[in-house]
Amino acid sequence: MQKTRENKMHLRTVEMAYIAMAAIIIAVCSWISIPTVIPFTLQTFAVFCVLSILGGKCGTIAVALYLLIGLAGVPVFAGMKGGIGVLLGNTGGYVVGFIWIGLIYWLAVKCFGRKLRVEIIALLIGLFVLYAFGTAWFMLVYTKNTGAVGLGAALSWCVFPFIIPDLLKLGLALLIARRVRRFLPGGRNGFSV
Repeated sequence: MQKTRENKMHLRTVEMAYIAMAAIIIAVCSWISIPTVIPFTLQTFAVFCVLSILGGKCGTIAVALYLLIGLAGVPVFAGMKGGIGVLLGNTGGYVVGFIWIGLIYWLAVKCFGRKLRVEIIALLIGLFVLYAFGTAWFMLVYTKNTGAVGLGAALSWCVFPFIIPDLLKLGLALLIARRVRRFLPGGRNGFSV
């Protein structure tokens, strides 16, 4: 009985360490900007990786921790920015939307298991919800601060240029995560769903 309790406490400690490291990885990836016509970061790549490696529960907690650290003012968001102003800004909905990806992934793998097709579908649905949530947020804040903006314009600025890069990041993240999970406690399944 004592041995089992010690093992559970050790696993929780290990999970907390991985969650903290995952939040740091998301922050570092948010600072990496790929220069193209419209530059993009590796934030979504990191979120996909973290969820697939740590599982829905620990991965979503890591994403939430990342957001809380940024909310506290630590410059963990893209462009080395932090604080509530970033989250309340035009594109803050896309950052907050990472939570939706985590929650959808967590629910999907909890209900249907951690199969590759379940992970792909869950992350795609989460990405779609992120786009919808972030675009609605963008339109609301942009209209309030600058003036009315149409849905087509908002999508062409904030979504369409990022679809292909985000799909590539999703594929690469799943490929890497499936290999990394073998080395974590729990083996191929990683941490608890």
